[in-house]
Parts: sequence; C-alpha cells; structure tokens
Amino acid sequence: MPLRRFTWPVRVYWEDTDGGGVVYYANYLRFLERARSEWLREMGVDQGALQREERLQFAVVEAEVRYRRPARYDDLLVVSAEVEGWRGASVTFLQEVRRNGEEGELLVTARIRAACLDANTLKPRPLPPRMLEELVGG
Repeated sequence: MPLRRFTWPVRVYWEDTDGGGVVYYANYLRFLERARSEWLREMGVDQGALQREERLQFAVVEAEVRYRRPARYDDLLVVSAEVEGWRGASVTFLQEVRRNGEEGELLVTARIRAACLDANTLKPRPLPPRMLEELVGG
C-alpha cells in the first residue's frame, strides 16, 4: 500500500523538448528525480549534508517507466511520488506525471527503486531509521 504521497509542480521549458516541442523521453526521469529530491528536502533531509556528514547517498538502481501521452512546451505538470515499499537498503517509489493538476491527464507512470549506499564504498547500507520513519509516515 503506497504511503505519504508528495507532489511537485514542473513547468515544461523549451530545453526539455525535442525539435517539435514535445518533452524528450529521458527528461521525464529528471522530473521524477526532482520530485523525490524535493520531497526529501521538505522532510528536512539535506542530501549534501547526508553525504558529507553520514557518508550516505542514494542511487537509482531500477526504473520502470511507461509513457502514455506526451507533454509539450509550456505545459504545467504535477509529478507525484509515494513509497510503495522498502527493504533493508532500498526504497521503491511509485510516481506519476500529470498535466493540469493532481487529477489531470496521466502522462507517465513509473516505479523507481533507489538504493541507500555508503558514499565511500558505494556498497548498500541500511536506510537510517529516522529517514525510514519520515518516508513511510512512522
């Protein structure tokens, strides 16, 4: 059961599009990343400080993306993220990109798994308990 839904607005700029004014497919991954990063920021998690002080960082290790409809130049999108589940050193997010608000036209769906890594060795590390509590609404 997904937990703690977060949404983040994204405006489509010319630089996000191909020559025809349609969002280039890889840029949706950037939009999804921004939503997850802003969610952490809203929870008070400073990823830079996490890396510097706790030697911990995150990396996407799996991405399943379904492109349903194209976004175009100047569209206002809403990108959502919610936790689907977690295991030891990883968390899986369900994400959507919609046009014109949270109930707007569904453009993209994604399942993203991010691993928590030791910043020195890049080997998996368990999610910190305080972060897990925040992510799953504990």
